[in-house]
Amino acid sequence: MLSIETVSTFFLASALLALAPGPDNVFVLTQSALHGKLSGLIVMLGLCTGLLVHTSAVAFGVAVIFQASAVAFTLLKVVGAGYLLYLAWQVLRTSPEHIRLQGSPRKSLGKLYRRGIIMNVTNPKVSIFFLAFLPQFADPERGAISLQMASLGGIFIVATVLVFGTVALIGGALGDWLNKSMPAQRIVNWVAGTVFVGLALKLATAQK
Repeated sequence: MLSIETVSTFFLASALLALAPGPDNVFVLTQSALHGKLSGLIVMLGLCTGLLVHTSAVAFGVAVIFQASAVAFTLLKVVGAGYLLYLAWQVLRTSPEHIRLQGSPRKSLGKLYRRGIIMNVTNPKVSIFFLAFLPQFADPERGAISLQMASLGGIFIVATVLVFGTVALIGGALGDWLNKSMPAQRIVNWVAGTVFVGLALKLATAQK
């Protein structure tokens, strides 16, 4: 069992890390602004589902493969970078009128959810981050390490939901204004596309 001190300290650290600018919260913000609050929240759920995969990998030691294998690390980052470039292409080719028609995101919720999962799972930095971060808060004297890792991963996900949920709501409020301004929509399209390209380049050039 984790101590109260460990839980509170880890939760605070997780919230601060989720607040730090990075691919995931930028992804939530841009998708929420382009497609509405609900879409941003669905993307957030997809990202957090991806975190479940990373938590399981750390808990059962699979993430060690990505830390030790240059081939596995390179393959995963190339897939992730390619997906980000695909998202950039999708955003850049979308007209402002098409964004307006997507004011109700119900038809694309499943797609947005899958986007969140794929983006998170294909980011090798998340696996390595979990592998480096979670064990710092585990204590062999307090029970099975795998169970402690799973518990810490759950706490991290709760903190992420709270932070990213707030980001999605802020982005959605911004999107309400964007739907009334076609020039602003064009600007956000290009900004979002540029962000995705930048994230893809950053991921593709990441070192272990």
